[in-house]
Amino acid sequence: MPSPGPPVSNGLRDPQIRHVVFVVQENRSFDNLFQGYPGADTVAFGTTHDGKKIRLHPTRFEDGQDIGHYHYSFLAAYDNGRNDGFDEEHGYGIVHGKYMRTSEPPTYPYAYVPRAQVTTYFDLAKEYVLADRMFQSNSGPSFPAHLYLVAGQSGSIDEVPSLRPWGCDAPKSDRVAYLRRDGLDQAPGVYPCFDFRTITDELDAKHLSWRYYIPPIETLAGSTYGSAFDAIRHVRFGPDFKREVSPETTIFSDLKIGALPNVSWVVPTMTNSDHPQSKSATGPDWVATVVNAIGRSPQWRSTAIFVVWDDWGGWYDHVVPPQLDPMGLGYRVPLLVISPYAKRGYVSHVQHEFGSMLRFTEETFGLDPLSLTDSRADDLRDCFTFGRAPRAFHFVRAAHDESFFLLQPPSDEPNDQA
Repeated sequence: MPSPGPPVSNGLRDPQIRHVVFVVQENRSFDNLFQGYPGADTVAFGTTHDGKKIRLHPTRFEDGQDIGHYHYSFLAAYDNGRNDGFDEEHGYGIVHGKYMRTSEPPTYPYAYVPRAQVTTYFDLAKEYVLADRMFQSNSGPSFPAHLYLVAGQSGSIDEVPSLRPWGCDAPKSDRVAYLRRDGLDQAPGVYPCFDFRTITDELDAKHLSWRYYIPPIETLAGSTYGSAFDAIRHVRFGPDFKREVSPETTIFSDLKIGALPNVSWVVPTMTNSDHPQSKSATGPDWVATVVNAIGRSPQWRSTAIFVVWDDWGGWYDHVVPPQLDPMGLGYRVPLLVISPYAKRGYVSHVQHEFGSMLRFTEETFGLDPLSLTDSRADDLRDCFTFGRAPRAFHFVRAAHDESFFLLQPPSDEPNDQA
């Protein structure tokens, strides 16, 4: 891995950021995860498709069932802008690799995680920045969402592949639907292996370092890695894949030797992802452990961390997402901005999308825009106060620490969940 490059002076900020870290969690809407956070836009009631007003109910991390959160689920919930169809998201989805009827009752998506289980996230928000107008750039599930987080697009893919693993290691019979110009899904679609540019191509061209930290998955041909870069042909079969894609816990050892790259993504195991199917409450502690490891390192003084959830997971959210292109915007997801230059206790009401994080990164390192989303998006400048000394790191309390996650057994589910 190349050593981190020098600070780039571009007039946007001073002092300079040398490290950008994306911590990518799973499947939570803003109303679901930050219900009642002071100063943030949340509600206690939702509306069903037949006009009934329903109080949001508490649902623990461990109790979660997977809710429909595909492109067609979005269309049902969005209901032509009425935003009242969350009770009609249920239906057939991919569960354990098969299309199955989801089992939750129609009102199940009208829920929030109890405050006691998200105290760590609330504490991070109080110390740094919480954005309540972060929209995912696409309207569908994790597979296209993770592509947007590295490329600002998904090649019009709006669903998940039919088989596992997803990407260029998929069985040759695998297909994924894409969104046609008329707004309908084209199924069965195309093989889930693409070749559009990602931000790592620009980082490589400027000799800037990057790493994708993600749990390995087992395939018939052996061990590989899922999610975004397995689906980008020139990365998957190029030299970068072996050098720059590594297990998610490698970030801890990289930090200890001062090797945090210029740009990195941290994707958890299923157990630590906040995904409803994980039936686990360790996600907040996992995020806190990653943040604490960065905060205790010398790299803290030059780092911006973005903790984001890849899609809304089907959970109710009362804010109607603006429709900017055929793919989205999708529903609100939480965003935490953590940095020695992040404003303290600030709630950002500015409209952001996944492209905003890419644009921040591009402006930081002098990179060109990749797509429509990062070209049109804001750069998250309202979340920072540059031009002053970096403030000391504020330790985040958590029930588990780094040793727990290093010793944790592998998830029994792949990391590339829908």
